[in-house]
Amino acid sequence: MSNKKNILTTSHLSIGYKTKNSVISIAKNLNLNLQEGKLIALIGANGIGKSTLLRTITGIQKPLHGDVFLNDKKITSYNPLELAQNLSIVLTEKLPPSNLTVFELVALGRQPYTNWIGTLSDIDIVKVNEAMALTQISHLATKKHYEISDGQLQKVLIARALAQDTPLIILDEPTTHLDLLHKVALFKLLKKLTNETGECILFSTHDIDMAIQLSDEMIIMTPETVLQDEPCNFIAKGSFNTLFKDEHIVFDADKGKFMIV
Repeated sequence: MSNKKNILTTSHLSIGYKTKNSVISIAKNLNLNLQEGKLIALIGANGIGKSTLLRTITGIQKPLHGDVFLNDKKITSYNPLELAQNLSIVLTEKLPPSNLTVFELVALGRQPYTNWIGTLSDIDIVKVNEAMALTQISHLATKKHYEISDGQLQKVLIARALAQDTPLIILDEPTTHLDLLHKVALFKLLKKLTNETGECILFSTHDIDMAIQLSDEMIIMTPETVLQDEPCNFIAKGSFNTLFKDEHIVFDADKGKFMIV
């Protein structure tokens, strides 16, 4: 049993959508537990509902049933400012056009703490510089955000979330559009950040083989169930075999990765 602090938990959570005439349920009775200092990967086939789960546990979307607790407090009872001081979200959306430098973009993470005119205090500047140092982008500080690569921009967005100084960071598909080299670098960075900051990072990904190697825990979504455990336990139980309904994709437990047969 881990003695790490629980950052986010769900209690009998059901997720999905309500339409005019019906309720579309995606997953029921989820009891998840995200702990400090852990890197947790959320995986599942396309369209399974990973983004719906992320939207629900971050309070963007209402659950069909059950509760989400952030630091032992219902997420629905936080006001927007309190929530921004406890939870950072990095989405895959394109940035709106602007002339912001990398430093200025990272500094946006300090908005929950700055005064009403948005002036950065000495503490804010320290936090921004720390976040850039942790993500190894300090040398890009004066560059405009459109002058850097996709891989570098992903690091900048993670630095912005770090500057926000929250116990939980949630990333939706952070490795999309990155080549293998940058994917590996980003995974290693996320692992390093959980170790060095003690924050919990939950991220959805299609890079399952890499997630198995580097994550502390994984959440697997299938049409039947949602499970949370350590990768080694999932391998031992044969859980990865249920992930894809295709006889040509099999999980090789000895190699710890998916194979095409």
